[in-house]
Amino acid sequence: MISATGEQLGIKHIREALDYGERADLDLVEVAPNANPPVVRMMDYGKFKYQKEQARKAARKNQVNVNVREIKLRPKIGDHDFNTKRGHVERFLRGGDKVKVTIMFRGREVQHPELGERLLRRLASDLEELGRIESQPNLDGRNMVMVMAPKKEAREAEAPPAEEQQPSRARERRERAARR
Repeated sequence: MISATGEQLGIKHIREALDYGERADLDLVEVAPNANPPVVRMMDYGKFKYQKEQARKAARKNQVNVNVREIKLRPKIGDHDFNTKRGHVERFLRGGDKVKVTIMFRGREVQHPELGERLLRRLASDLEELGRIESQPNLDGRNMVMVMAPKKEAREAEAPPAEEQQPSRARERRERAARR
């Protein structure tokens, strides 16, 4: 038998252990049932379950969910369209999401996979300070796929402190209405 403070009380008869627990207003919890004799501990079991639940909630709260966003391109994309798509990928990486960039080939375009690979490498080099290539460009049927993951340092540097975050649109509307 182990006390609530962790000291060993020795081998006790079950009736004696239960009486001891009742006097101390604690529960008798079997911690090693297969030992000979079984090991029991005196504790407040309700408090123990509550603390375990709080620890589980805290672990879940600190968990980071990473989403995989997808951007689709064509090998003959114009510069302005490419810059727009690059802006989307940049926004996703800043948000902490992984980005799957897919280049779709149609017809005879599939005979020139180097065009798609060059486009993906250009995108990766433009965004190298925000993200890293997680899976290299590879041809999968008529699509070429590359996955980029955000760099940790870039995300931490970009995250503004809580008090400096952008105001919500509703707050902006209220402030504008108050100025009128």
